[in-house]
Amino acid sequence: MTGSSSSPVAEGTPHNDGLGPRTAAVLVFGSSAAIVALRLLAPYLGLTLETSTMVIGIALTAIAVGSWLGGRIADQVDPRRLLGPSLGVSGAVVALTPAVLRSTAEWAPALLLLIASLTILVPGALLSAVTPIVTKLRLTSLAETGTVVGRLSGVGTFGAIVGTVLTGFVLVSRLPVSGILIGLGTLLVAGSALVEWRRRGWSGTPALALVVVAGGLAMTVAPGGCDTETRYHCARVVADPDRDSGRTLVLDGLRHSYVDLDDPTFLEFEYVRAIASVVDAAFPEDEPLAAHHVGGGGLTIPRYLAATRPGTRSLVSEIDGGVVAIDRDRLGLGSAAGVDVRVEDGRLGLRRLDDGSRDLVVGDAFGGVSVPWHLTTVEAMTDVRRVLDEDGLYVANLIDHGGLAFARAEAATLGETFEHVALVGEPADIGLDPTATALGGNLVVIASDRPVDLRAVQKALDARQTGWKIATGDDLASWIGDARPLTDDYAPVDQLLQPYSPGNGR
Repeated sequence: MTGSSSSPVAEGTPHNDGLGPRTAAVLVFGSSAAIVALRLLAPYLGLTLETSTMVIGIALTAIAVGSWLGGRIADQVDPRRLLGPSLGVSGAVVALTPAVLRSTAEWAPALLLLIASLTILVPGALLSAVTPIVTKLRLTSLAETGTVVGRLSGVGTFGAIVGTVLTGFVLVSRLPVSGILIGLGTLLVAGSALVEWRRRGWSGTPALALVVVAGGLAMTVAPGGCDTETRYHCARVVADPDRDSGRTLVLDGLRHSYVDLDDPTFLEFEYVRAIASVVDAAFPEDEPLAAHHVGGGGLTIPRYLAATRPGTRSLVSEIDGGVVAIDRDRLGLGSAAGVDVRVEDGRLGLRRLDDGSRDLVVGDAFGGVSVPWHLTTVEAMTDVRRVLDEDGLYVANLIDHGGLAFARAEAATLGETFEHVALVGEPADIGLDPTATALGGNLVVIASDRPVDLRAVQKALDARQTGWKIATGDDLASWIGDARPLTDDYAPVDQLLQPYSPGNGR
């Protein structure tokens, strides 16, 4: 039939106007890869199950909303007019994210989650809209619908995979989070400029480029700046104005460790003095130990053991290589004899140790806003017990507030694993002063298969003027109550843990 075609054109579908398959693939691949970088908010929000779940949930919402609205609008407006603004506006928002979140955390912390949600939702939706827009431009024939949609869907998925791998294994280990986000914003605005240069239609790119530059400049004056943005933390080292050699390691705004560069026996934080008191009382004076430390921070306890027990060998598992670099560059790690630090997950580090190879295991991987749940369970504590010799001791720093539900569950967990368990803390927090209100903060738990001289521990605590007491036996059982032990199959740590409250040091 004259004028007919074997490939009918869909009614109302514009010609692709030079948007070839390679260009379409690049746009879909790049926008999909860019979305995964929006999850890099740990230095600003903390790394907890709630924040991770929130970020993933908002990102998925953004993808759903962007895909739906992008396709709908592309059916009503010339899709060629949508590509440049989608890339450019998302790039501007991403570039501004670090400065905006830092400023919000400093000046309006109550709005932090809302602002963070918007910095994920807006660019995520705009980037997700790119795929249906490009698909609309490529669908010039109904006969190619399956091929075009399938190809672009596959390209988008592959882009997300590449973005995830590149971010997690390459970029985060080499660049600060702010640098990654500002760089991504720059690339998106540059992509927008290239698209619009080919179309010669939209004039908003120069303004968005200025926004990206402003975002970079704002990082130099935004409050809450970090000395270093590590893989997991916003880290700073703060000099003690009252002690020339004193340094405080601050992670995500919380005081994490205190180190005296000249005197490793000076212990500032109460919980550190409590751990030292337990170790001093549990082992003969000056006896060198084979110790393993799950969590490093400023390495205060390993330094203390090296100074007070010459010949002690401390192996430290610290997951954050950026913190280890700070220890070496700013906190004098190089001068600490007998301290070997490995950048590794604490539980994997335990698995590498031989049975009965340690006199002491120190747990100090729990923070005020984040607790690695896999280090809290019966299975993890069974591994701790395995690496200890028959007279070995596990001593750990716990952090909790409010009803102390997490601390009670962890004490119950240790009771499932070790024969002897005791808890050290403020009398009100551990149930020894019913007239006072429990405020929470740091608690120290002791676990072993041999009895520890708790009178000697109390004497050492008193000598260091901590004011802390010891709960054991019936007192500890009453304090634990009906708390359920944690296991690899059941460890709702982030739901049990009460958040850090301002004014409490780690």
